[in-house]
Amino acid sequence: MTYKCLVVDDEELARELIVDHLSKLEEFELVAACASAIEARTILKQQRIDLMFLDIEMPVLKGTDFFKHLLQPPRVIFTTAYRDYAVEGFELNAVDYLLKPITFDRFFKAIDKFLNQQLPSPPATSNVPSTTAKATYIFIRKDRKQVKLFLHEIVYIESLKDYIQIHETNQKHVVKYSLVSFISLLDHRFLRVHRSYVINVDKVTAYTKHDVELGPIEVPIGENYKQTVQEYFQA
Repeated sequence: MTYKCLVVDDEELARELIVDHLSKLEEFELVAACASAIEARTILKQQRIDLMFLDIEMPVLKGTDFFKHLLQPPRVIFTTAYRDYAVEGFELNAVDYLLKPITFDRFFKAIDKFLNQQLPSPPATSNVPSTTAKATYIFIRKDRKQVKLFLHEIVYIESLKDYIQIHETNQKHVVKYSLVSFISLLDHRFLRVHRSYVINVDKVTAYTKHDVELGPIEVPIGENYKQTVQEYFQA
């Protein structure tokens, strides 16, 4: 599923930063980036919006006041340079409250909260993987069975639009799940190196500025992830 997003902030640099963060997540589509609540109101009348990033301190009409007046508001993540609005933001049932400047790591956590809220509590036969307390394995539904998958056996994970393909050494599994949501089930040994790829760092045999080698397999490193990958392996 693709989630349609609206960014509302009177500061151009702040808008551009959120737009850049969103561009790294293939499950999210930017509909518009607006400089005011008035512009945002027009977009909301014209299109379905699933998630809105809304600045609180804006001229003419504050973000929180604008949100209160919406009859059918989308889910919202408030952004601001001031901590004082945190309580008000959560009273409006916001997904999260982000303080500027917004790092990608903090942004990613807010996105993960949003995605988790979209998932119903799965029944025993659900397609949604489940984890144990120690997160050493997960269950995925395959051929009408719940198949146990040990995390240490995963080599890498590839996004296929609304599905992901989990690559093990000797087999593959295709699951209807978003890559961002699936990442939340994994532990510290997994690293996102591309908008479409997550790797098990324990399986890495070599790497360059452009790709990571997992034995005979080469996984590309996305332009937006190169610095993160280099810093990870050089730490």
